[in-house]
Amino acid sequence: MKLEKFSKLICAAATVAMLTLSGCSLAELQEEEPTNTESTAGTVQTSVTEAASTNKSLSTNSDARNTPAVRAAKNVGPAVVGITNRVVARDFFNRQVEATGWGSGVIFQSDGYIVTNNHVVSDSRELIVSLSDGRTFNGELVGADELTDIAVVKIDAKDLPTAKFGNSDDIMVGEPAIAIGNPMGLEYSGSVTVGVISALNRRISSNESVSYLQTDAAINQGNSGGALVNADGELIGIPSVKIVRSGFEGMAFAIPINTVKNVVDDLVSKGYVARPYLGITPFDKPTAARYGYSLSIDRGVYVFQVSLGSPADRAGLQRDGIILTIDGKEVNSVSEIRAEINSHKVGDKVKVTYTRGGQSNTVEVTLQEMPAPEHQ
Repeated sequence: MKLEKFSKLICAAATVAMLTLSGCSLAELQEEEPTNTESTAGTVQTSVTEAASTNKSLSTNSDARNTPAVRAAKNVGPAVVGITNRVVARDFFNRQVEATGWGSGVIFQSDGYIVTNNHVVSDSRELIVSLSDGRTFNGELVGADELTDIAVVKIDAKDLPTAKFGNSDDIMVGEPAIAIGNPMGLEYSGSVTVGVISALNRRISSNESVSYLQTDAAINQGNSGGALVNADGELIGIPSVKIVRSGFEGMAFAIPINTVKNVVDDLVSKGYVARPYLGITPFDKPTAARYGYSLSIDRGVYVFQVSLGSPADRAGLQRDGIILTIDGKEVNSVSEIRAEINSHKVGDKVKVTYTRGGQSNTVEVTLQEMPAPEHQ
């Protein structure tokens, strides 16, 4: 009897193995073998458990293969989306035509909030968001900030994968940088490229108000608005700009995530960025030259004009003064003074040290919300 029972178990296990390879299910097996149901089910369960254990063991990667890029792709990849922007443009004959652009975005809240670049979604007639799982949604523009090139899009979805924000102030030159996005559109969605952080605090002439991260990770058209990730799988930047010229290679720039955080918070809560301002028109040597002036100062920033009723005006700053430091930090260019002011929030108090008429003075200025983009 024991031999007969053992033979039946062997036959049942063999049958399960053959049917599993051919695509049959457990239900089909039970229909074909109605006798000894309890014994057969137990054998099947044992076989399935053993097979799952074997597959799990075979799928375990070695430490050499489980690189930072692999971990970044697993952690952040599902949160990277494709954004298709349909706009109305005009052709050579000034006729209205529909044009389509594309870019990337990153989900930062599981209820459908996505950060991307302003230039990805600008002038949109329709936004279509494509998730990594194949689903598509119509996107609604929550708010955009042209100065930093950051925008927030919302889709009607829940329980979405999100990217974890890192700290861009802790980034080191030379550490790994992994870019995830959709170069050339959705056909190449989720592409991963690897490089390093090439430099910090880069200024680009087209935008003196933003300090960029430079990377040599391959960034192409369509990567804009996607993810730049560190070796810990944390989002450290949003790719935005690439220098494309003959003889130049591997010069791409991302907006640091700490800058993105501040902008995104305002866009979600207000729909616009409440940016602080000092209320002066500052000049350094290059700026003065552009307006036809010759400036002969060795350090500091010249105060060309003070806006009436502005924070600077209320604190007593006047035209012809030279601002030397803000909160003890030296400022020797227009971009530096703007960066220092933009690093604060509306309502913050800053100490401004300046000279005027050969006398040095320090005043406390309470920063107010910028009333118009042209003021600073």
